[in-house]
Amino acid sequence: MPFNKTVYMKIVSVFQNNEKIPEKYTCRGKDINPPLKIENIPQKTQSLVLMIDDPDAPNGTWIHWMVANIDPNTAIIAENSVPQDAVQGKNSWGKIAYGGPCPPSGTHRYFFKIYALDQKLDLKEGFTFEELSQKMKGHVLEYQELIGLAST
Repeated sequence: MPFNKTVYMKIVSVFQNNEKIPEKYTCRGKDINPPLKIENIPQKTQSLVLMIDDPDAPNGTWIHWMVANIDPNTAIIAENSVPQDAVQGKNSWGKIAYGGPCPPSGTHRYFFKIYALDQKLDLKEGFTFEELSQKMKGHVLEYQELIGLAST
């Protein structure tokens, strides 16, 4: 009897899950986003959201990058690039850009989160985490993450 194997969305990069992020992509290197590959995007996806955060930051979760309204046909986000027609939110430094891992002490975990949504979001460049969270409610089809590590 045949069965359907569930294939889940996946996000991959130049580092493996729970392994060190190459210095090039940190504040000690070139401070550019690593290349990211998104696989098995659900068929009904209308847009993707990418968020990178550090839950180990001393004053609570630190947002490093937020990108919304990524075209669901985007399989690769190239190094040092923003997907065409996507909008970026404000990170915890108050910048509308990628901010690489920069732990003040010890080893921190950096969560590269990808969300498949059933609609595009009504967001403008410079949106906040709160705005993004509110607009995403009830629209997430699938979610996956890749965890990278960085140390002082």
